[in-house]
Amino acid sequence: MKTGDFSFSGLGHSYLPDKWIFRNYQSQVSRGQILALLGPNGCGKTTLLKILLGALAQTEGSVSVNGHVAFVPQLFQVAFDYSALDMVLMGRAKKVGLFSQPTSADEEMALKALERVGLASLANRPFHEMSGGQRQLVIFARALVAEADILILDEPTSALDLKNQNAILEWIDRLARRENLTVIFSTHHPHHAYAVADQALLMLGGSDYAAGQVDEVLIESNLFRLYNLPLKKVSFEFEEQAIETLVPVFRPKEDHRMA
Repeated sequence: MKTGDFSFSGLGHSYLPDKWIFRNYQSQVSRGQILALLGPNGCGKTTLLKILLGALAQTEGSVSVNGHVAFVPQLFQVAFDYSALDMVLMGRAKKVGLFSQPTSADEEMALKALERVGLASLANRPFHEMSGGQRQLVIFARALVAEADILILDEPTSALDLKNQNAILEWIDRLARRENLTVIFSTHHPHHAYAVADQALLMLGGSDYAAGQVDEVLIESNLFRLYNLPLKKVSFEFEEQAIETLVPVFRPKEDHRMA
């Protein structure tokens, strides 16, 4: 395996005997690729992420990781009045040591990471005063200074408006294509996965799953099984480019617009 490669085989987890959350999962992601995990609430996405991070031991199967893994959680607030720079410097904790202070070189790395995500001017801004999109980018910068090879993101666009969702998706794409990092992210938005991911894993329940290339996995029949809701693949032209995306078909029982 090359640095940044990530795979799991025969992976399964059960909190109670013979009650499998998922079982026999298999996937392989190469350095610089993006894997999207999709599934309804309660399907085990969080459990799977904990196993991939090494925070929870799987019941069966194996996980192979070659490289340093960094975790980007869902949006959160902090109890103390940390600045954006302080938050990024926390990513250097393993490099600095338990009882040591960050050096000027560590601070320089943190500032450069903030510059890379476009937030250098906000280095001293209190983290809790930043917008949701800005906070998420700060956490991306923290992962960058950790010198990670693999990023695992838990619903990175959760609770963000459309503009910030797009900014985060652009950064996920940039981290993989330009920074050559491996990215694994969970999402409730199949159109986000379709926009940036190379591979997808649909958690359909138990040992029922679909995994592989996005074009092969994010098809209408699989998505209907996953969400019990029609999703249609639509194509159109935008700024002289051919675009494909996925659109959910919501059908209220009564449509007042038809009255």
